[in-house]
Amino acid sequence: MSTSIGRVADQRIDRVVPLTTPALLHHELPLDDQLTARVLDGRRAVAGVLDGQDDRLLVVVGPCSVHDPAAALEYAHLLAAAAQRHADDLLIVMRVYFEKPRSTVGWKGLINDPGLDGSGDVNSGLRIARSLLLEVLRAGLPVGCEFLDPITPQYIADAVAWGAIGARTVESQVHRQLSSGLSMPIGMKNRPDGSVATAVDAIRAAAVPHVFPGIDMSGTPAILHTRGNADCHLVLRGGAGEPNYDAESVAAALDLLRAAGLPQRLVIDASHGNSGKDHRRQPLVVEDVAGQLGAGQRGIVGVMLESFLVAGRQDLDPTRELVHGQSITDACLGWDQTTQVLGRLATAVGDRRAALAAAQR
Repeated sequence: MSTSIGRVADQRIDRVVPLTTPALLHHELPLDDQLTARVLDGRRAVAGVLDGQDDRLLVVVGPCSVHDPAAALEYAHLLAAAAQRHADDLLIVMRVYFEKPRSTVGWKGLINDPGLDGSGDVNSGLRIARSLLLEVLRAGLPVGCEFLDPITPQYIADAVAWGAIGARTVESQVHRQLSSGLSMPIGMKNRPDGSVATAVDAIRAAAVPHVFPGIDMSGTPAILHTRGNADCHLVLRGGAGEPNYDAESVAAALDLLRAAGLPQRLVIDASHGNSGKDHRRQPLVVEDVAGQLGAGQRGIVGVMLESFLVAGRQDLDPTRELVHGQSITDACLGWDQTTQVLGRLATAVGDRRAALAAAQR
């Protein structure tokens, strides 16, 4: 580095740590043929539900964020059994989120801070995250992740069947470009202020090709040319203190999609703004959605739930041991109530089939 560059560059960088390459991580933790087939089957199944070729309901369910891989894997085995029980009615994808967008400050997720202590060991975080994804796949479940950092997908996206762009990043050109090149269906959430039109714009933008800087599998800077992603879709999560899961809000959102020339399909997030961030209200959201399904609403193709082994949430506290299987970010449903909610959604799918069959007679 020249003397002049040393005086002007990286003035606020404390230190630089080499980052492992995607190729090396894939070599250490490979996706074998069996797991590759499981990922591809999961993506095809999700796309089939989105396109209406499969009349099941997509259910993306799991912890708000993963902080304890052992507890997450314990949850995965329970969820895999539930997925088999409801396989005729529900396509269950496990929510395995490693990155947490923050309005101000806070724990940024397992990849960024696997030690839960601010040490920022990203290399370890990437290895732990990829290892867990492979274990969840081995348990028999397709995986859903939110993508936040534009570099992270090169390390884990090959194991993911469904992805999300969050409410805080849905307006970002970087994330729209990223979505246009990702290999799985992507749900676009409405903005925290409730704007659905922004997410509709994001779906349109991600559907077309883009060219932007990134990295290749060797970690080398590269220009990425994408083909566009036709499997992007809307996620309603509430906003500005108001829910948007009710029939009127769903109809309005479907009208926006129709006006934009996009497929009329959406997923309801039962948490976040739709539950007022009160996990105990998620079943109430589901009950309303179940009623819409039972009335024959075909535009609702999926539901998202925040769920873990133990209900509620806890704060990170270095002076005490964490409760096993309880969220350290948003409050979640406990497992027992989750099974009840899944059963209600499965029944609602049967009710929708009956309503649509009756309408055709």
